[in-house]
Amino acid sequence: MIRAGRQHLVRTLADIAAQQGIAVQTLLNSGQHLADDFPAPLNAGRTRLYDGEQIGAHLAGLPVPQMPTADDDGDLLDRQEAAALRGEPLSVWDRRKKDPAVSEHLVRVGGVEHWPRHVVRDYTPSPRARTSSGGGGRPTGAGDQVPRDQLPAHVAQLLDADPALTAAAVTDRLGVHRNTAQAALTTLRAQRMADVMEQRALTAPQAAAALGYPAGQTRRASVRAEAVLRGRQARPYLAAVAQVLHARGWSSTDTPPPVQQPEDDHCVAAFVLDAPAAPAPALVWSERHGWRTATSRRHPLGKGAAWPPPGDGVRHLATSTTPAPADLINALDPTT
Repeated sequence: MIRAGRQHLVRTLADIAAQQGIAVQTLLNSGQHLADDFPAPLNAGRTRLYDGEQIGAHLAGLPVPQMPTADDDGDLLDRQEAAALRGEPLSVWDRRKKDPAVSEHLVRVGGVEHWPRHVVRDYTPSPRARTSSGGGGRPTGAGDQVPRDQLPAHVAQLLDADPALTAAAVTDRLGVHRNTAQAALTTLRAQRMADVMEQRALTAPQAAAALGYPAGQTRRASVRAEAVLRGRQARPYLAAVAQVLHARGWSSTDTPPPVQQPEDDHCVAAFVLDAPAAPAPALVWSERHGWRTATSRRHPLGKGAAWPPPGDGVRHLATSTTPAPADLINALDPTT
């Protein structure tokens, strides 16, 4: 941060280079700003700022004076420091700073946005005006502002910038329903956690910590990540079943039917093998229950219960969760 009354002393790397009569690239190439005895920057952002008094003493070979340590209402905070002071995700402050009550106090120092400490600390967001008789939030009937097929990419960008991203922040930034935001955020975190678990042999909590995800926000994602990882491990077996189906002539495609992973939370560890020419519309596999048939290709997992009882076209094919592919096909074939 820039301590109160010291704004005029702030220097950028370009200023420091000019003070020495060299080009800024020469300064960067020399690496002198990375030396242990070089004064620490005032901020952690991309554009580093330094205190001119400290820089002058360092270049002159004199002891570097210490910066004031007492907080003052006139201290200038950058966006990272502002968010930290308020205990909010960075994405939330990026929204708050647009409020006129905050933006009118914006101070640019060395091209970096800053706000006085007292403005950051004392700012109180205005309550949202309710536009329906419901419990607040978006107006009744309002559609999502971001198309569903584009939502994962947008959420990924927000999560890259802020690992502590919340569903509320996604809703505020992208204009989607809170449930939609939570589902997208949980799915994305689970996938990234599963990647780390697979690559580094970590547990779900360890993967969440490695990615910087707060423990309080990853309980559901941890369960999903573990299921995603188990599903990946089951893919070779499921692919073998798909190949047997294809060899048996129960597929209308030129290649074996693809293995799909449904998005339903309660069936996240289940897989669907869609074989259009097979006696049954589809096969569904669960690591817990094994194999069963399904009556609908569009909704092979059914509605309601995650694992419906036999009847209405649903058949449970094996007590073992991993019968040999040939045994599975024999159980499915009514002619055997």
